[in-house]
Amino acid sequence: MEFQNLLLKVGKALSKDEVKALVFLCTDLLDQKPNKVETASELFSCLMKQDHLSPENPQLLTELLVTTEHHALIRDLCLAPHTTTSFISPYRKLLYSLSEEITDGDLREVKFLLNTMIPRRKLGEHIHRLPYVVTFSFEQTCRTSAHTLHFSISAKTLCHFQTTLEVFLEMERMDHLSESNLNTLETIVREVCPMLNAKINQFKKRRVTCPVMTTDAISTQEKESVTMPISPSTNTQDEGLGTYPMTSEKRGICLIVNNDNFSKSSQLRKREGTEVDQKCLQSVFQWLGFKVESHHDCDTNQMLSVFKELGKRDHSRFDCVVCCVLSHGVEGSVYGVDGSTVKISDLTDLFNGLNCPSLVGKPKLFFIQACQGKNEQQAVFIESDSSAYSFHWTDAIKAKQGIPNSADFLLGMATVPFHVSFRERTNGTWFIQSLCQNLVQMVPREFDLMSILTKVNADVSKKSDRYGQRKQMPQPAFSLRKKVVFPVPNVPTPSIHKASSNS
Repeated sequence: MEFQNLLLKVGKALSKDEVKALVFLCTDLLDQKPNKVETASELFSCLMKQDHLSPENPQLLTELLVTTEHHALIRDLCLAPHTTTSFISPYRKLLYSLSEEITDGDLREVKFLLNTMIPRRKLGEHIHRLPYVVTFSFEQTCRTSAHTLHFSISAKTLCHFQTTLEVFLEMERMDHLSESNLNTLETIVREVCPMLNAKINQFKKRRVTCPVMTTDAISTQEKESVTMPISPSTNTQDEGLGTYPMTSEKRGICLIVNNDNFSKSSQLRKREGTEVDQKCLQSVFQWLGFKVESHHDCDTNQMLSVFKELGKRDHSRFDCVVCCVLSHGVEGSVYGVDGSTVKISDLTDLFNGLNCPSLVGKPKLFFIQACQGKNEQQAVFIESDSSAYSFHWTDAIKAKQGIPNSADFLLGMATVPFHVSFRERTNGTWFIQSLCQNLVQMVPREFDLMSILTKVNADVSKKSDRYGQRKQMPQPAFSLRKKVVFPVPNVPTPSIHKASSNS
C-alpha cells in the first residue's frame, strides 16, 4: 500500500503531457500500444503487471523522473538515487531529448515535411499554418468545389498529433523511424533544427561501440543485435555502458578554489605558478560550456562555506558540476591558507544525493591539485605542493583516502597517496596543465573523460625533473556509472601553453 501511495503522489504531480512523455519512454516495456495508456495510474499498473516496477524494484520510476528532470519530485518523495541498471533504451532517451528541444514552430515545420509520408488527417491543422503552405494548398484545391470543401475540412480538423513524441510514434508505426533507421529523422532535423543533429550523431557512434542493452526488457530487433558476433577489434569493455546526458544550455558550474598566499602559515610557502593553472582551467571549462566561479586564498572555513553554498544550489538545469582545488595538501586533505586542513571527503559529501538532490544521477567531478604525502625532492625550478623547511617542501600526515561513497563521483588526484606533486613556477603544475591540454585535444574527438584522464596519467608519468630523478603519477578514483562525454563545443578551442616535458 505504501508503494501505491508513492505512485499516486507521482501521478498527481505530473501534467498530462508529462505522463505522455513517461509513456513514450516506456514504449518498449509496455505490452500494449502507448496511445492506449492515458494516465499515470494506467502506466504504473502496466509496468507492475509486467514486473518492471515493484516496491522491491523501484529503479525504473527513479530513472523516468531523472530522465524527465523531475529532481525536486525525487527529493520530495525521498526516492533512492538511480542505479547502474538502465531500463529505458538510449534510443527512447534520444527521441525524448530531441522532442524537448523542438519548439511549436519547429513542430509545424516537421509536420509539413512529413505531409507526403504521413496522412494529412493525422498530422492535422498545423501543416496549414505556414503561409507558403496555405498558398500552395489554395492554388491546388480551388479548381473544384469538392477540392475546396476538402481543404476547408482539413483546415478545421483538430490536430491529431499535438506533440513531437506523437509524431515520432506515428513515424515508427509507418516504418519511417527506428533505432537502426534514423535517415528520415536526420533529414528533418537537418532542415528544421540543424544543431540537434549532433545528438543523433553521438547516439549513432555510441550505438556502434555499445550494441548491448543494459536491461533484459529489450525488443526482438535489439535481441538480434545482442546475439550478433562481435569482431575481434571491438572493445567489449564498453558493452552496455551508457553516457550521462549533456544537453543543457549551460553544462554546469565549475568552481575553482586557488590557494596561493600562505603567509599566515609558518610551514607553507607561496604557490608560485598556480595562477597559470587557474587561467587554463577557467579558459578550458568556459570553452566546454561551464560557468566558472573562482575563489582565491580561502582558509578552511571559507573553503567549506564555498562548497556548502554550491551544494545547496538548484542544479536541475545543469548536466553536472566540476570542482577544482589548487592548494598544498596531505593525504586525504587539502590546506587552507590559514595552515589548517579540510578533508576532501568533507567537500565531496556536500554534493551527495542527500545534500544536493538536484545533482542526483549527474556526474560530480573533482580535480585536486595538491600533494598527498611525503617524498623529498629538489625545488630549484620545481616545488612540491606540500610543506617543510629548507629547500625541500614536503609533508607527511597519514590519512585515509577514498572516493565518495555515493554514485556518480569522480575524484581526479594529482598524485597517488604518500607522494608529492610538482609545480613549475612559470608553467603551472604537471597535472592541471596536462588535464587542460588533453581536454582541448580529445574532447573534439569525442573521447570520454576516463580515457582523457588515462592519457593524462600517461603524459604526466613521462615527465621528470631536470635531472630525470623525480617522477609523478596522478590517480583518478570514481564511482561513475556511465561515460562522461562532453559535447564538442562550437566555439574556437582555447590556446593552452604547452610546457616542456622536463623542467
